[in-house]
Amino acid sequence: MQRDLVIKWYLPHPPEKVWECITNPELLSRWLMKNDFKPSVGHRFNFYTKPIPKMGFDGIVYCEVMEIIPNQKLVYTWKGGPQPGVISLDTLLTWTLTPDAGGTRLVLEHTGFKGWKNYLTSIFMGTGWKKHITRRFLSILNDMT
Repeated sequence: MQRDLVIKWYLPHPPEKVWECITNPELLSRWLMKNDFKPSVGHRFNFYTKPIPKMGFDGIVYCEVMEIIPNQKLVYTWKGGPQPGVISLDTLLTWTLTPDAGGTRLVLEHTGFKGWKNYLTSIFMGTGWKKHITRRFLSILNDMT
């Protein structure tokens, strides 16, 4: 069993502004999680949040930047588990930006949720991406000058 998430938005902002919001570590920490992200292929970084022991999550998302096309595409791994070195979630996150009608079509593909437990995780994460994260992301975008 495998499940993938695909979430699409139309944003009334230019791709450069949207790109800044998904690649600037300070902005990322304001709408997603604290992090040590750098937009450089091969860079390993982490997102930090509250652990959820019942879900087998230690509060750290382990990532590596796989691909960058400035203002167009960002791809990184997204891994998590109950403790460092023990990975039970091994997925890939792809952001694709396309200019459209004076704004940007933003597509988030979060792929590779395998097995029953990760299927359930994908449901929770899908809700998070669609509701909570979207609201904060749009707020930050709208506040940017």
